[in-house]
Formats: sequence, C-alpha cells, structure tokens
Amino acid sequence: MIKGVLSLLSGMKLLLQESSLRSVLWRMLGLLLILMLTLMFGVFSLAEHLAQLWLPTGDAWYWVLLSWLVWILAMLLSMLTGVVSFTALGSAAVAPWLDVLASRTESLHSKNITASNVLWWKHILGSLMNSVRPFLGLLVWGVAALAVVWIPVVGQILATIIWGYAGVRFLCFELMDTTASRRGKDFAARKASLAEKRFFWLGFGGLAMAMMMLPILNLLVIPAAVVALSDAEVP
Repeated sequence: MIKGVLSLLSGMKLLLQESSLRSVLWRMLGLLLILMLTLMFGVFSLAEHLAQLWLPTGDAWYWVLLSWLVWILAMLLSMLTGVVSFTALGSAAVAPWLDVLASRTESLHSKNITASNVLWWKHILGSLMNSVRPFLGLLVWGVAALAVVWIPVVGQILATIIWGYAGVRFLCFELMDTTASRRGKDFAARKASLAEKRFFWLGFGGLAMAMMMLPILNLLVIPAAVVALSDAEVP
C-alpha cells in the first residue's frame, strides 16, 4: 500500500519538475478546471438533496449530533460521486494529451515509445469505451450501497464505505487506462493487475481519491497518475 502511495507522489513530483511534462499539463488544465467547477455545483446540490432525505425529525437530545452526522455522510457520499464523475469525464476529455504525457514520461526512462498517431476523437472514444465495464462494476456496488442506505444512520455509514471502496476501484481502472492501452492490456489483464497488486492499487487509488476531494490539487491527479504509471517498475 505504501508503494502505491509513494508511486503517485513521485508521479506528481516528476510532473511538476520536468519541463517537458509541464508543457503538456498546461494544455489540459483549462478543460479540467471547467469540468471541476461544473461538477462542484452538482456535488453540493446532491449533498443538500441527500441530507434532506436522511435528516431525522424530532427534538431528542441527540438530534443535533445526528443531523451533523447526516450532513457529513451526505457530503462525503456526494464528493465520492463527484470524484468518480470527474475522473471518468476528465480522463476522456484530455485523453489525447495523456497519451503524449505518457510517451514523454516513457522517454525519460529510456524507452523508445512515442505518442500514438490515433486521431484525437478516437482517443476520447477509446477512453469512454474502456470505462464501460468498470462502470458496470461500479453500478453493482452502487446497488449494494443503495440496498443498505435506508437503514437509519448505520446504513448510511455502510453505504458510504461501500461506495467509497467502489469509487477507489473504479478510479484505479480509469487512472491506469492510458498506460494499459499503450501496453495492449485488455480489461481482463487490467482486472488481474488489480487483483495481483491489490495493496499497491489500494494505496495508489486511495490517495488519488483523497487528493481528488481537494480543489485545485484534484486537477493534477489524472496527469500525475499517468506519469507515475508510465514508470516501467509500476505494474
């Protein structure tokens, strides 16, 4: 797990230090910023809606404490949903630049791999297509979360944990997409990598999820992950 955390941090450091990588980063930041601001509005709207659904009624002594807990869970669940949406849409939107970023990172490790000549719209379409099966898996976990969420308080905590794990798993699929595609790994190979290197990906995806919840810093997570995973030592 520590290795996964350190890998993402080293990718972030290299992204910001290496001028050839920063030049690619600047091209995608504007688009990612617009997407982030749009989704932030949706996150707060969803949090307010969930809180209104879950807020208890009454005047018992514990009502204020319970209300605070409900608001925290609603906000956390909404932020997790926002992170998943931002990662999927953001990765697709900047897919052509991510491929260039990966090729430049690989060249730093003396690997003679260049950016593919695929048209930009094919990069975007390919990224969206590669999200379909992980998204279906996410929906299965979402159904499980929905099945327990209506249990007062305990169900909402369980739903947040389930959705959080599902979000990290989906995040890993999304963040590995560029490098996995360049190496010819299909969905089965990607899923096998998640199973074989479970703790690496839990650390990598867990830190990515936490960083995604911080405005501005979340703009760097997707490109930093591509840089990190383009290292030959990373699974």
